[in-house]
Amino acid sequence: MSAPFPPHVPARPARADSPWTRRWNEGPAARLTLVCLPHAGGSAGFYRPWAALMPPEVGLVAIQYPGREDRLGDPGSADMGELVTAVADAVQPLLDRPYALFGHSMGSAVAWELAHELGRRGAPGPRRLFASGRAAPGTAVTGQLHRQDDDALCAELGRLGGTSPEILDDPGLRSLILTAVRHDYRIIETHRPEGRPPLSCPIHVLTGSADPELGPERCRSRAGGWADLTTARTEVRAFPGDHFYLTPRRREVVAAVLRRLDPSLATGGGARTWPSTP
Repeated sequence: MSAPFPPHVPARPARADSPWTRRWNEGPAARLTLVCLPHAGGSAGFYRPWAALMPPEVGLVAIQYPGREDRLGDPGSADMGELVTAVADAVQPLLDRPYALFGHSMGSAVAWELAHELGRRGAPGPRRLFASGRAAPGTAVTGQLHRQDDDALCAELGRLGGTSPEILDDPGLRSLILTAVRHDYRIIETHRPEGRPPLSCPIHVLTGSADPELGPERCRSRAGGWADLTTARTEVRAFPGDHFYLTPRRREVVAAVLRRLDPSLATGGGARTWPSTP
C-alpha cells in the first residue's frame, strides 16, 4: 500500500489553464489531484458530472483531447507519443501535490504512457493508476477500424454502447463524432508500447460485467495484463454494465476511486473488496 497523502498542501497560485485541461471543482482545501483521461472519441465533458461527487480535498482535472467540443479547430496528435507529450506538458505544472491517474478505455493506455513520461521527466509518479475498460498496453486486442468506413465505426459504437442512436442519426453530429472516433482509433490501433520497467504504484482495474472489451473473465488472467505492469498490488473490480458502465454507476465508481485514494474521503456506497492479483 502506498504512503498516505499529506493532510494539507497549500493552494497553488492562479495560472492560465491549458487548452488540454479542464478543472471544475478547484478549491483551497484540495490536497489531492485526480487526472482523468477520456476514451476514444470522448472529451473532458465525460467526467464533468464527477465534479459534484468530489469532496473539497480532491481536485478533478480532465484532459481535453483536440478536435472535439471547444477544441474542434485544433489539429489532432499524430500518434500516441505526440499525444502523451502534450498531455504531460499540460499536467506537469499541476503536480505540486499527490495525484492519481484515471483512464477509461483508450484513456487507460494514455494514463499508463503518461505515468512513464512524467517519470522520464523526473516528476513525481502517480500514487495510484485506475485503468478502466481496457486490457493492458501490449495485450489489448487492436484492429484496423480507423481505416474502415463510417458504417463500420457506427457498428463498433453500437457494440460498445454509450452512444445514443439518435445522435448517430443526425448527420452533423454523426460527422463530428466519427471524425474524433476515427482519429483516436488510429492512435490506439497503431500504438506499439515500448518495453519499460514496471510502475511502482498500485493499479486498480475497473470493468463492466458485460464489457466486450475487458469483462471479468479476461480480468482473471493477470488482471487483464495490468498485474505485469507494476511492482505494487493490482486489484480488479467489476460493476454491473457494459463498456460504459461508468455512466449509470457513476456514484459507485467515484466512491470506489475515492476510497482507494483515501478511505476517509468516501462515504456511503457500500464498501466492497477488490480482488487482488499478486
